Amino acid sequence: MGTWHALRRRILTPDISQTRVGVRGFHAKSPEAVQRLETVGRSFLTGYGAAAATGRSENVVTELAGLDETYRGFAFEGAGMAMAVLDGLPFGHTHHVRDFLAGPGDPHVYMVYVGVGWAMARLPRLRWSTLHAPDPLLRWLVLDGYGFHQAYFRTRRYVHEHFRDERLGWPAGGSAEHTGSVVDQGIGRATWFVGGADPHRVAALLDAFPEHRRGDLYSGAGLAATYAGGVTRTELEDFARLAGPHRPQVAQGAAFAAAARLRAGLVVDHNELATEVLCGTDVATASAVTDRAREGLTDTGDVPAYATWRERIAGAFTSQAGVTTPRRDGPRT
Repeated sequence: MGTWHALRRRILTPDISQTRVGVRGFHAKSPEAVQRLETVGRSFLTGYGAAAATGRSENVVTELAGLDETYRGFAFEGAGMAMAVLDGLPFGHTHHVRDFLAGPGDPHVYMVYVGVGWAMARLPRLRWSTLHAPDPLLRWLVLDGYGFHQAYFRTRRYVHEHFRDERLGWPAGGSAEHTGSVVDQGIGRATWFVGGADPHRVAALLDAFPEHRRGDLYSGAGLAATYAGGVTRTELEDFARLAGPHRPQVAQGAAFAAAARLRAGLVVDHNELATEVLCGTDVATASAVTDRAREGLTDTGDVPAYATWRERIAGAFTSQAGVTTPRRDGPRT
């Protein structure tokens, strides 16, 4: 790597200390959980730095090829953010994300779109027109990434004070209701990190939100529990029970994670375990549910196809063995 590329990488890449659990003030469940969550953050920044250095897809693939499969998807998420940031800078070209998705980023499309959402949170609104998310269904994942970023870095306001952005004006034509719903999915995903992958702590944080927001929040947390892991079978079972009436949404989020992992070829043991517990099936079958739910999807009036997609997936798991809504057993702790 040339001197200029190394310098650009250093200037553009966020400080790795900002991913540490102690710095963020997140719950530390155990040394093992802290290590996993911090490794996720380091992997994200590895991908970000690889893309920021040159903006070339081939460099990203070469640098990330040796990363453990558990964490490589997060690195591609970081690369997606960096490519979108490069597109948003007032100099240079604006087709970094386009080229990335047309090449090695395609198997990681879910994570790349989420990474674009991180960039959305960092770029001024006047540069949001550079955000490249052409898929009319998956582009909503950009808002998931935005919500995650805000909850991760502005935790008090978004997690503890329950603030939510609804009038972002992106994507064009998106209603405030559905914008807020997908932002909540990202907030719920980040809350898995804020709660230190402790199902009781995470559920307590989510249950403090207004009731009408909890389904989306639990969906995001289910996605994180499946994709990122950091929990045992017993803890996953606890989380499924604690989700109560929102258990189908947890299964929907877990199925999203299964689909993302399978498409990227990054399925590891904890993905299978989480999908078994939260969806009542294996990764391949859960992913197939998301594929079937896409058939014939169209925007209907004010309801985007993405919202219908999520509802179909949750509905498919409502009647699955082990995913029916359980009775709550006493108060939460």
